[in-house]
This record gives sequence, C-alpha cells and structure tokens, in this order.
Amino acid sequence: MALTQSDVDRLDAAIATSELEVEVDGRRVRYRSIADLISARQHAAGVVSGLSSSGQPTGRRTGYPVFITSRER
Repeated sequence: MALTQSDVDRLDAAIATSELEVEVDGRRVRYRSIADLISARQHAAGVVSGLSSSGQPTGRRTGYPVFITSRER
C-alpha cells in the first residue's frame, strides 16, 4: 500500500492536535514525539509529491529526456 494525500492530511491533523497516535498507510502508528511526527509528515509529503526527503526526485519519471544535437559539416 502506498502513501496518499489522505495520510499526509491525517498527519497534519495529528500535528495540529498534538496527537501522537495516527493511522498511516493502513496501520496505527504511535510516534515518540511531535518531532518524529513532523519528520514522518515530511517524508509522507515527499513520497506523495514524488520527491525524497532531501527534495530530490524519487526516480519516478513523468516524461522522457530529449537531447537535441546538430551536426556541422
């Protein structure tokens, strides 16, 4: 099962209410701290948007690279 925007929304709601237990990706998870919850939210948001936690693409391609070359004679 993949993370969805609904999972990110549930993490947002948990952060807003300081609730450490939340259902994410179909599982009930209890976080140790709000900092851990925020970290999980950042990770989930990155996965949903197609970026890693460092902001780099995850490897999912939405298109193909195009290389244009010219030959000089």
